[in-house]
Amino acid sequence: MSVRPLRLVGDPVLRTPCAPVTAFDAGLSALVDDLLDSVRRPGRAGLAANQIGVSLAAFSYNLEGRLGYVVNPRLVATDGEYDGEEACLSVPGVHAPRLRAMFARVEGVDRRGRPVAVEGTGELARCLQHETDHLRGELYIDGLAGERRRAAMRMLREAQESGVDRDLGHAGPYRRHRVQ
Repeated sequence: MSVRPLRLVGDPVLRTPCAPVTAFDAGLSALVDDLLDSVRRPGRAGLAANQIGVSLAAFSYNLEGRLGYVVNPRLVATDGEYDGEEACLSVPGVHAPRLRAMFARVEGVDRRGRPVAVEGTGELARCLQHETDHLRGELYIDGLAGERRRAAMRMLREAQESGVDRDLGHAGPYRRHRVQ
């Protein structure tokens, strides 16, 4: 078990759809443990396997007092609308308002292949949608349009030029930026 380094925007592993898990073995168990250890760090709500360099369909979450993971997740239900700030550990120094569903339900399996389901509203719903997007090779900034996207791209260029502390991701002083 260990906290793994994060892959950042520009790394091809983030843009490659993840393969489904087919081997429920010690390797998967170690990956799940690493995902859970890595998401426990302060300021982290969710983490997809490709964000730590593993192209397998699994993610962990640590939000609203709930810590867990899902292997081979499928977003099976969404409802309503929820507009709010979103950020990503793999896109450090950037955050932007992003419209998501207010409710989301993800189904998949655990490390032993047993069925699991996670559902939530608000920020947990945002997290479930965000992490399943990662596993399809998508970043949250891909869903931005118009001025929201232009502002996020400016923030990304500024963060990259200034050498933002990549481990902080969206935390700390980056909240001073506002995207309209």
